[in-house]
Amino acid sequence: MKKYVDINADIGESFGNYKLGFDEEIIKNITSANIATGFHAGDPNWMKKTIDLSVKNNVAIGAHPSYQDLIGFGRRDMNLNSIEIENIIKYQVGSIIGFTGLDNLQHVKPHGALYNNAVKDQSIAQAIIKSINSISSELIHVVVAGSLWEELADEAHVKYIRETFADREFMSDGTLAPRSLEGSVIENIDLILDRTISMMKKGKVKSLQGDVIEIKFDSICVHGDTKGSVEISKKIHDKLKTNDIEIKSMFEILNANL
Repeated sequence: MKKYVDINADIGESFGNYKLGFDEEIIKNITSANIATGFHAGDPNWMKKTIDLSVKNNVAIGAHPSYQDLIGFGRRDMNLNSIEIENIIKYQVGSIIGFTGLDNLQHVKPHGALYNNAVKDQSIAQAIIKSINSISSELIHVVVAGSLWEELADEAHVKYIRETFADREFMSDGTLAPRSLEGSVIENIDLILDRTISMMKKGKVKSLQGDVIEIKFDSICVHGDTKGSVEISKKIHDKLKTNDIEIKSMFEILNANL
């Protein structure tokens, strides 16, 4: 059976005069872009530049909303209720729709602490799902593979893609290892490549604690701020192709699975 996978990256995270990441290079090796929407990074000018860059490289566009935390890069927790979470997502997704139009927006993937909280907090995951679905039932929800969030998206009958990570370790319960733990971010390119192909072919991965856990996913995220991210994204792209794994956007994968 033919295997398909999407490669996504968080880009558009520059702000004002500050240039972050290597968007112009990493864009060549991905099929879906998660573009910062101003609350953790990015601004209107960088959003427009990043959208234009994505269009030029035929990369599908997604919104990357977060808690309103520029100083903490969206990685600090905030005690928001469900209505507040729905509203910050609508606000940020609306900002990118202003540039792309709704029909040209493929997906929504929350960022940082908001993303991590949705894995373990039912009310937060449901607020995210409700908010995205209220904008359009055609938008793809990016959820963590094997999580409570995935279960809730499935129960809500929304379009969703299951995501995993090439350059991050997992805990034995399937959640991402916190960045505060030593070794949680993988920088060894050979290890990243071996893990990626193993996950694709075997549907399994070894956790940071040494347990082998099952994982079923549709998209692989490469972090733009990981050391050597451009080289990592290119080698993952090439390694998948040499292993006869077809690289498609999230939209194309969902259609292929119909």
